[in-house]
Amino acid sequence: MKNLLKFLSIILIAQFASAQDRVITTGVPFLLIAADARSAGMADMGVASSADAYSQQYNPSKYAFINQKQGFSVSYTPYLTSIANDISLGQITYYNRINERSAFAGSLRYFGLGDIELRNSFDDPGRTVSPNELAIDGSYSLKLSETFGMGIAGRYIRSNLKIPDSNNDSKPASTFAVDISGLFQSEEQAYENFNGKWRAGFNFQNLGPKISYDNDQLNENFLPANMRLGAAFDFIFDEYNKVSVIGEATKLLVPTPQIPGSPIDTNQDGDFTDPEDVTQAEQNAINNEKYRNISWTSGIFQSFGDAPDGFSEELKEFTWALGAEYWYQDSFALRTGYFNESIEKGARKYLTLGAGFKYNVVKIDVSYLFSASKVRNPLENTLRFSLTFNFGDTYDEN
Repeated sequence: MKNLLKFLSIILIAQFASAQDRVITTGVPFLLIAADARSAGMADMGVASSADAYSQQYNPSKYAFINQKQGFSVSYTPYLTSIANDISLGQITYYNRINERSAFAGSLRYFGLGDIELRNSFDDPGRTVSPNELAIDGSYSLKLSETFGMGIAGRYIRSNLKIPDSNNDSKPASTFAVDISGLFQSEEQAYENFNGKWRAGFNFQNLGPKISYDNDQLNENFLPANMRLGAAFDFIFDEYNKVSVIGEATKLLVPTPQIPGSPIDTNQDGDFTDPEDVTQAEQNAINNEKYRNISWTSGIFQSFGDAPDGFSEELKEFTWALGAEYWYQDSFALRTGYFNESIEKGARKYLTLGAGFKYNVVKIDVSYLFSASKVRNPLENTLRFSLTFNFGDTYDEN
């Protein structure tokens, strides 16, 4: 078994790849999985939804607008349940709104791939490894005005997916990243038959150096740098009934894999086997080397204009989602959403349903995903759970 074989290429790439040649893949894609059941019930959206304990993953600036003084949440997401029962994503989050203008938060996300038994032969007694990945976050958010706030988050990422060799020299890969986010939230406004509130948010996530094992450039991977843009409107019909409508678009800020190289007939004699000619394999190697040499900072800007088929392909690299959330008396919620990705860029399409129950300081959220694509989703037919405790003083954000 190769020393640098990584389980991620087997387990996770299915979520972000298809039969197309230019699907963008990255390292540590677990960072893009919705860890909480509330956002999961609305097609994995959260950049412009109302502030909650889970804002750390989607838009940390929302914490400056959250109603409760502080809170703590725990989320659990089973993964690939159709083939394994010990792969899961867990997250814990704590936030504290320091005062009327600012807040801080921290979270730990852990992705475990279960126990895997390695054998060199049928008679080998084997050994068990437990590959895993984790991210530790810290964020600070600040209100710059009554209606606009910004946030910044720092993230330490550790990926322990390398298969140890006979010398047991396996070492985890690690790197760091930052998020830069903002949120506009209007004051409650009176309309003819209802009151309403607007929100718009953005978040540039996972901006940081590539992650690699053994500092080997051949095994360097871009982080899943991601741009989230979203907007939402709350229909507040009365003190008991509220409906939020949300839309969101996202794009990976990662260079597009280029088309396969074409052989070059240098002397144009129709024979591609001459010593001076360049074979397709050699041209592919040249293209791959150029791709690996792109720095993560250059890759962010290059990602907006490097698609081989031009602007039409760049548009296909955007995903979009729509969702809605209904709250009754701030105690019971129903949610739904639809997520869409181009067939040529991964073909993820799915519907989600969710519900929330709140009693006093405790809130429970659940969600369920239905795939609407021929490409199977790792979270298909999976229930996700989140538990939140909010406590302390209440802020009035009307």
